[in-house]
Amino acid sequence: MGKFIYGTPSSSIECDDRVLAHLKVVVLAKMSRGESSTFSWEYSAAAGSGHSSIWIHPTIPLQFDFFGSKEPRLNRAWVEELVHLSNTPAGLRVTPQPTESEAPLGP
Repeated sequence: MGKFIYGTPSSSIECDDRVLAHLKVVVLAKMSRGESSTFSWEYSAAAGSGHSSIWIHPTIPLQFDFFGSKEPRLNRAWVEELVHLSNTPAGLRVTPQPTESEAPLGP
């Protein structure tokens, strides 16, 4: 499990390395353009259920900590879906990974 660490004081969100790799691509693309967005996630039943949202802004510290040593393979369709969501009023949230119908991104 990787970690998405954001803000000061920091919030740490645990997620699978594959999910984290896709979030990293989307969030860094938005930040490189100076864009802001909300990011929302749900807690598992073991963590008490519920959900949280944060405002992602280029001036707020951000860190992606991966558990594994290998860079996860990216799914182009999933990246495009997450980018689309990040540009909606509801903002970025993790959705189930779609089937890879196109060539994947990255190695």
